[in-house]
Amino acid sequence: MQDDDIKPVSASTYNLNEEQENKEIVRHYRALLRALRPKIKKGDKELLRTAFEMATNAHKTMRRKSGEPYIFHPIAVAMICVEEIGLGVRSTICGLLHDTVEDTDITLDDIKGEFGNEIAKIVDGLTKISTVMDTNSSQQAENFKKILLTLTDDPRVILIKLADRLHNMRTLDSMKQEKQLKIASETIWVYAPLAHRMGLYNIKTELEDLSMKYLEADTYKEIAKKLSETKRERTKYINEFIRPLKDKLTQAGFNFEIYGRPKSIHSIWNKIKKKGVSFEEVYDLFAIRVILDAPIDKEKEDCWKVYSLVTDEYLPSPERLRDWLSNPKSNGYEALHTTVMGPQGKWVEVQIRTKRMNEIAEKGLAAHFKYKEGSHSEDRFDKWFMQIREALGNQDEGGIDFLQDFKTSFLAEEIYVYTPKGEVKMLPTNSSALDFAFYIHTAIGSKCIGAKVNHKLVPISHKLRSGDQIEIITSNKQKPSEDWLNSVVTAKAKNSIKDALREEKKVIAEEGKYTLQRKLEGIGGVYNPYNVDQVMNYYKLGSQLDLLYRIATKSIDLKELKMFTVLGDKVEAPKPVVAPVEHNLEHAITRPIPKKDSELIIFGESSDQIQYSLAKCCNPIPGDDVFGFVSTGKGLIIHRTTCPNATQLLANYGHRVVKTKWAKNKEISFLTGLSIIGLDDVGVVNKITNIISGELKINIAALTIESKDGLFQGTIKVYVHDKDELANLVDRIKSLHGIQQVNRFDTETV
Repeated sequence: MQDDDIKPVSASTYNLNEEQENKEIVRHYRALLRALRPKIKKGDKELLRTAFEMATNAHKTMRRKSGEPYIFHPIAVAMICVEEIGLGVRSTICGLLHDTVEDTDITLDDIKGEFGNEIAKIVDGLTKISTVMDTNSSQQAENFKKILLTLTDDPRVILIKLADRLHNMRTLDSMKQEKQLKIASETIWVYAPLAHRMGLYNIKTELEDLSMKYLEADTYKEIAKKLSETKRERTKYINEFIRPLKDKLTQAGFNFEIYGRPKSIHSIWNKIKKKGVSFEEVYDLFAIRVILDAPIDKEKEDCWKVYSLVTDEYLPSPERLRDWLSNPKSNGYEALHTTVMGPQGKWVEVQIRTKRMNEIAEKGLAAHFKYKEGSHSEDRFDKWFMQIREALGNQDEGGIDFLQDFKTSFLAEEIYVYTPKGEVKMLPTNSSALDFAFYIHTAIGSKCIGAKVNHKLVPISHKLRSGDQIEIITSNKQKPSEDWLNSVVTAKAKNSIKDALREEKKVIAEEGKYTLQRKLEGIGGVYNPYNVDQVMNYYKLGSQLDLLYRIATKSIDLKELKMFTVLGDKVEAPKPVVAPVEHNLEHAITRPIPKKDSELIIFGESSDQIQYSLAKCCNPIPGDDVFGFVSTGKGLIIHRTTCPNATQLLANYGHRVVKTKWAKNKEISFLTGLSIIGLDDVGVVNKITNIISGELKINIAALTIESKDGLFQGTIKVYVHDKDELANLVDRIKSLHGIQQVNRFDTETV
């Protein structure tokens, strides 16, 4: 399997006792059976035993990078399926067998013969999904579409794959750093949002935290350390907050659980970045959860009663009320969230839900099957699957574009909006009025000239917000244009616009066809598929439609046809003259990088042999963790692993990534920037510049300071030799009286 490098090896290589090892494998298997016991029916035990033995024999010569027998991984994946996702016997069998077809001599036919079509189909889907991220773009698109089709047929494929990815992330320590970065990037890019969309909040949160552990290791460790240091203080505060609520809920006769749980490291980090605050200033480091035991017909009523009791005790923030009881998320999530002012002037988030809602929140899609009676959630999942099927209809989408569209259309957070008749519709965040028009119907989207949002006229590009009521205005004279693609995020809207543009292009291309026919006849040739291909390849175009369209719109004037050779019915294009390319970096895209070159030392001995540039999006400096990315036309670009674009590059273009590290070189300085916020004190600018230029002898490239209402905000661009020098500078400025924040910034303005 591609998430884990595996190698055939015997137990003796690691000086392990084979008998002890076998006992340990059996112990893990028995623990799996115990977890599954409530779901085992007659005949299931024999099937499970067969699957376990088949997987154990198939993987017997394989070990993971950690040195343990490989079979521990499939057993662990099966255990996650049972305990953390709530799947049953069939999924457990698939979990045990999920790597056999890809990595061993076992075939799909073997599995079909032993377990039947259903299990073979799921294992086939799991085998295909493993090849998605490591192939080129066109294959990737097709593979990903196959997976999504399997998802709409049988969602267990994705659920088992998420269990597989979670176990790989939990055991990623034994992998090499470049592999860790790639797998962590894929995880944050596709798998964590997918877990969220399937309603698996605990798994989504853990995947995000584990990805951050490798992608932003220093920040992860710092926040984890601070959470650990403040644990006693937080526990004391939670107990103080909960005490009066417990009394009120008990007096009101509720059967309930109430507890506090810390927010994830990843979500705390997001808050720090989004709000521009320090760890100490993040007010909701934890959430209080109230879980009620309520009959299904009284769930909403009881949740609102509890909300009333909570807000009687603590004053709520009205704009922070989230009602997912009236409008559950399309992944089935139902709850009431409110933020209240607790003791000591601290804001606290309180989440109110029932036992059924809590199980759906933790087990996601799998829990829906248990609560089919009286639940609307299946309808929401069915709609989501139907929308995915529609999106798969567009076969011309490139691999990376398709993944990006899938993310923004199907994995994003959602907003709910209303039609003029009051029907509620779910759309991804950042959807426009035009997205809504296409969501209603392709014909309405294609004729959309504007909209009324809450009875106010807005353009088609207007971004919608939850609670908006939208009325679409159409005209029969309207038709889609290229710039519409910049105004939409949903796959349905994008595909419909592209289809319309393609149809229009075909009509225009007909004119180009007659022009090319005349020109070919003018040099003694004929219009046939071979000759059109020769002309298309000569002009380096991707399709005949592109060629004919460009001829019709006079982007190509065909004067070079005079240089073509005519041989009977065929024309042959002249061989293009290739100009020599300095450093010839482009070859790195198509050929694998030799092992000896795989570690590029920037500013070391090999730096004068290869052209490179530092990425403007993150401005790396020596000491930063970096990687090289071979880009088309721009050569090798060096990015920080924490760069805003890093996850997408590492997840989608792994074959273009070059391992890099810094060589010591104190002669070269690098431009970077700091943003500073503090009290507007007399002489503060002089104190800052004195530290930079006077004490530390660092060159200043630019300095801007703005004061308002007793506070100043400034940006300083400086030349430093490495990360250590920058860290020292930050510490020195922070030590000045009245300085509140000093942060490095990585925008292109540096």
